Amino acid sequence: MPKPHPTSSVPLRALALLLFTVVAGVMSAPRASAKAGDGFVNVIEVTGYLDPVMRDFILRSIDDAVHDGAEALVVQLDSPGSLLSQSQLDSFEAKIRADHRVPIAVWVGGGASPRAKGGALRLFESADINGLSRLARIGDATLPPDGSTDPLTQKVFNFKEAAAQHLFTIDAPVLPDFVGQLDGRTVDGHVIHTAKKATVEKGRQLRQLNGVRFAKLGLLPRLIHTGASPSVAYLLFVIALALFVFEFFTGGIGIAASVGVGAFVLAAAGLGSLPTRPIGLGLLLLSMLGFGIDVQSGTPRFWTAVGTASLVLGSLLLYANGVSVSWFIIAAVTVMIVLFMVNGIPTMTRTRFATPTIGRESMIGEVGSAFDAIAPDGVVTVLGAPWRARTNRATPIAAGAAVRVVAIDGLLLEVEPLEGAAKDAGH
Repeated sequence: MPKPHPTSSVPLRALALLLFTVVAGVMSAPRASAKAGDGFVNVIEVTGYLDPVMRDFILRSIDDAVHDGAEALVVQLDSPGSLLSQSQLDSFEAKIRADHRVPIAVWVGGGASPRAKGGALRLFESADINGLSRLARIGDATLPPDGSTDPLTQKVFNFKEAAAQHLFTIDAPVLPDFVGQLDGRTVDGHVIHTAKKATVEKGRQLRQLNGVRFAKLGLLPRLIHTGASPSVAYLLFVIALALFVFEFFTGGIGIAASVGVGAFVLAAAGLGSLPTRPIGLGLLLLSMLGFGIDVQSGTPRFWTAVGTASLVLGSLLLYANGVSVSWFIIAAVTVMIVLFMVNGIPTMTRTRFATPTIGRESMIGEVGSAFDAIAPDGVVTVLGAPWRARTNRATPIAAGAAVRVVAIDGLLLEVEPLEGAAKDAGH
């Protein structure tokens, strides 16, 4: 049987487990009401890797189908594999096979290139009834047969090849057709009723479905499940690190750091489920350190090159066991991060800190006029604003005369006349 991908380091797994525990009990969103009539089915969509969030959602959906009195639980499957450990996957498959309360039907379809690979094959094979769309692929050529007679562990089958090997039960181009073809089939002595009597039109049987109820993950578990995507987890992690660097150098009000923390938490949940290599994480951290050193120096030099190389290498080595990020995403992220570190952060830093702050000392030497007579105290107008002023008793200043600021004492300006001052008299 296909082997699951191993999980990553203990801290990441612990954080991921904590997040999974938090969302327990709120795994599914409210379901749409069934259409009028008897014999409705519950339908759920399983996309992405089969992780603990999706596993619990499937098991809870089985309980819901039993509680609702559904004729069957239909799983629309499109998965590249499993992130469950071997023991978790074995336990999950055993529960599916042992639960005879409601028929479970799995249909691989619904996307541009739907597939059931790796550990997802265990769900496909353990279902009471399964089916494929015309674009579906099942199997995993990367896994050796290991003495198993299961052909799905030896290659990837397209629809025609799978049909020739009799690897599925129902040929259904679309989901309503799959649900309609469940009608009349018997599972554990129970005859499934999903559609009214079929009519024939242009040589094709048309069935009117009794009713369908759709269920999906709630918002929070959906976010955590999305974070378990290799590309999404990678992007969130790199974005979080870049935002932390940005916040450190710009001295902002915390918005970037807050967004970074949210991205980091989701990334940690995803990386904790994925087969993450510690060396990949270390290289990504080193890349941000390298960029930060040259941002501090103000010029992209040696450490910028180190940061760029570490970013590319860390992206390539982040995952193990066939899980990877596409070259296109790595290239795009590298270009954006380099531009952000070399140009974006320095520009923001200069804008934040290079703006001159004008103090009262800059007024020394400025020329103004006496608002009234100054002998020795009075009011002057400098740079369009009135100021209390004082002058030497030996050089009183008449109202309206020009003055020069020679010193500042708190909020008081010390002034002298432009002509006839002590320095002009040679004193």
